[in-house]
Amino acid sequence: MSVKGFQGTSLLDYPGKISSLLFFGGCNLTCPFCHNPGLVLNPDQYPDYPPEHILQELKTRIPFIDAVVISGGEPTLAPGLEGLLREIKNLGLSVKLDTNGLLPEVLEKLMSRELLDFVALDIKTVPSRYGELHTMPVDSRLLERTIRLLIESPLAHEFRTTCVPGLVEERDIEAMGTAIAGAKNWVLQQYVPGHALNAAFRDLEPHSPQTLDRFVQLASVFVPGVSLRGA
Repeated sequence: MSVKGFQGTSLLDYPGKISSLLFFGGCNLTCPFCHNPGLVLNPDQYPDYPPEHILQELKTRIPFIDAVVISGGEPTLAPGLEGLLREIKNLGLSVKLDTNGLLPEVLEKLMSRELLDFVALDIKTVPSRYGELHTMPVDSRLLERTIRLLIESPLAHEFRTTCVPGLVEERDIEAMGTAIAGAKNWVLQQYVPGHALNAAFRDLEPHSPQTLDRFVQLASVFVPGVSLRGA
């Protein structure tokens, strides 16, 4: 188990729920725009939170939280994730999972065992461009499997895209829209460059509000519920 961060309460990470956030170390991507680079490149710099500590702390928060958000890094890499989620659910708390979708077999298992209440799937750029997000080849078919899994599931979920200049332009929005056609909700997010993993991406000028509005218009052709966050 590699839980590296434990934050207080938030309404932003799980809309409609007051939640605590758990951050897992390690990732199977090295996105140049990643805003948690320490969790990706050097997770061992942070101490581990033992599961028993996490559960005890959550018990003390039950009077004023509704849910737990599981984020990262990429939490589906953690071998003890299923057991932790079961214990969290046993506390009567809802669970939201943030994932890049590259381990569909893990997600499918968690869904089938009813350990998740909401999934946020990051669509970072066009699936065929995912090789630009890592130092090794990425099998985009894994992402495509996860997309279909969520679209065909009754589980509450959203697709979300951080609009990084160069990786997310009009043509990319259209291609991503084609890839997730049939989805109900797609959140587009403004890019905040300050903490990017790759130093070159810290100097990128975010898209203008007008460009983001255009992206929303284009995305709405493919997905009925498109919203803009952080702009």
